[in-house]
Amino acid sequence: MLIVKLILILLFAMIFFQDYKDRRVHWFLFPLVALCSGFLFYKSTLPELFLVSVALNTFFILFLLLVVTLYSKFVLKVNVTETFGLGDAFLFISLIFSFSTVSFLVVFVFALFFSLIIHLILKKYSRCKTVPLAGYLSLFFGFSYLAFWFGITNSLYAL
Repeated sequence: MLIVKLILILLFAMIFFQDYKDRRVHWFLFPLVALCSGFLFYKSTLPELFLVSVALNTFFILFLLLVVTLYSKFVLKVNVTETFGLGDAFLFISLIFSFSTVSFLVVFVFALFFSLIIHLILKKYSRCKTVPLAGYLSLFFGFSYLAFWFGITNSLYAL
């Protein structure tokens, strides 16, 4: 278990640094995040709850991606690839396996707020105008896991 935890934190760190520095993340990191986070969640819950949570999280992420696509197309009138990166979508999908649905929604929404705040603070120091959303989300999820593992947070997999 400790090895999987260390690998997951390392993966989140790699995604953060690659996305923040180059706005490009190696694709193979996302399935590894899904595998590690899914393994940790599966080991901490019942198999039935794991499957239900993954299904509900999938519907939420698909709905979110649909809203982003429609907003880009009809409101911003640009292609979705100009407003939302493929790495961001891959990270959204890989995080589906991380938590039970209520915990996932809470952590995911707070991760998005964290990303907004961090970007607003750091944008004057960045040469790129785009938001490294996958990187910021990885940073937040990594901190969330660490807070749970070090006992700062009581519960991560259930509220």
